[in-house]
Amino acid sequence: MVGGVVAAGAALAVGYLVAAVTGGPWPVDAVGVQVIDLSPGPVKDWAVRELGTADRPLLRVGICVVLVVVAAVAGLIASRGGRRIAVGLAAGLGLVGLAFAIISRSAATGLLDRLLPSIATLLTAVISMSLVAQVFKPESPQPHKPWQLGREVAGSAGLGEEEPPASENERPVGFDRRRFLVTVSALGVVGAAGWTATRVLPVRAGEALREKFRVPVPGDPASAVPAAAQVDVPGVTRFATPNAKFYRVDTLLEVPRIDPDDWELRIHGMVDKELRLSLKDLVDRRLVERDITLTCVSNEVGGPYVGNARWIGVPVADLLAEVGVRAGADAVKSTSIDGLTIGTPLAALTDGRDAILAVAMNGEPLPFEHGFPVRMVVPGLYGYVSATKWIVDFEVTRFQDFSAYWTDRGWSVEAPIKTASRIDVPKGLSTIKAGPAMAAGVAWAQQRGVDKVEVRVDDGEWQPAVLAAEDTIDTWRQWTFRWNATPGMHRLTVRATDKAGEVQTAAQAAPRPNGSSGLHDVVFTAEEI
Repeated sequence: MVGGVVAAGAALAVGYLVAAVTGGPWPVDAVGVQVIDLSPGPVKDWAVRELGTADRPLLRVGICVVLVVVAAVAGLIASRGGRRIAVGLAAGLGLVGLAFAIISRSAATGLLDRLLPSIATLLTAVISMSLVAQVFKPESPQPHKPWQLGREVAGSAGLGEEEPPASENERPVGFDRRRFLVTVSALGVVGAAGWTATRVLPVRAGEALREKFRVPVPGDPASAVPAAAQVDVPGVTRFATPNAKFYRVDTLLEVPRIDPDDWELRIHGMVDKELRLSLKDLVDRRLVERDITLTCVSNEVGGPYVGNARWIGVPVADLLAEVGVRAGADAVKSTSIDGLTIGTPLAALTDGRDAILAVAMNGEPLPFEHGFPVRMVVPGLYGYVSATKWIVDFEVTRFQDFSAYWTDRGWSVEAPIKTASRIDVPKGLSTIKAGPAMAAGVAWAQQRGVDKVEVRVDDGEWQPAVLAAEDTIDTWRQWTFRWNATPGMHRLTVRATDKAGEVQTAAQAAPRPNGSSGLHDVVFTAEEI
């Protein structure tokens, strides 16, 4: 069993190493992406809600656990004389990975790059399991010589001497411990070397790729954020979300690492002229810099999947004007390098809002996790209909002529962001000091702006909170609320009103199909301290 597990580990390590070098899908990830794509909507919703960013690592671990168990069983079968069965199991698992690599979405564009990691895993699995099984292969006994047969007969009749110990050439059949230790140790070294290399190669490759791109200077820079946009309350969300803390929700297990020199965007469809742009072609156009808050449709009421960043990019409206949109078009189908599609209303890209193809985030090249080298950013729409990462294709079309990845899975075709608010301080189930107290949080209503925020203490009347300075209507606003906390348990509830006069609804709704709704509240205790 140990030998089988070590053989599987070596195969997975070699496959992952080849994936890191070629950019193709590791077989575990190829299977994982299919699991994600085929999972029912409620399962996806549960994973995002309950597991958060741990959903992908846990999926990987789950697949690896299954592989390890099968490998251990294969090793056990090999020790019982089922060498061919054990090797067949290893080959079967390798072929499954190869099949999924062919059909799964992947950032690898070439067929060979897509298949090489799975081929390497398959070959290593078969060779490794064969070596392990060979350790248990019984050795053929030496044929009897005439005088040996005579001794046996004499011995059995009690007439001769006891048979002397077998020589080296006449050793008994069965398990060879020395060979087992050498084999397993060698496979262990191969696996450890492979895993160690994968911890270094992707990082170095990633740094080198991002260093190729220098953040351009925008011709239309963003205005300075008002100092009063950030409230001075410990525990409240910062106005600008650092790249490392910006939420990530997507369907890939391994983040694409695209060479900016090879990146190309194709703009086509219902246009007067097709356009193909390299990254240099793109950034040579008019660049704008904007502060924009993004929200994921999977965000529950009071959830963490919302963040604010400063983006640099090319206005999508400029590109659409350049190619000439034909009459009758009402949508854009954008495609990521892994084949995921997103449908965006054409009106949201041409109505004057700051919809951009972004190349920089908070003064840096886009992180790989957030779409390097180019992604879409459209204020006022949930990400699943607008925020295409690793974008490579931009087709002007009609909604009636296509269906996108998420709409195929039960989400709405159009999804404007709902007015929402959140309490950051105090935390739910915390204990605060009784007496003068401070509550604080954030509210957002992209494209409309937040006009006011109100807070309710227990079952009392709604009271106005103090709003921090507004940056733009496309960014969230912080708020604070001072009150007197009497000893005991309390509940605070918050609601926002946008500049169109729409009060945040109290009607509760799950994220599916077009965003959650309801009022965020926290329960906590005030004590005399």
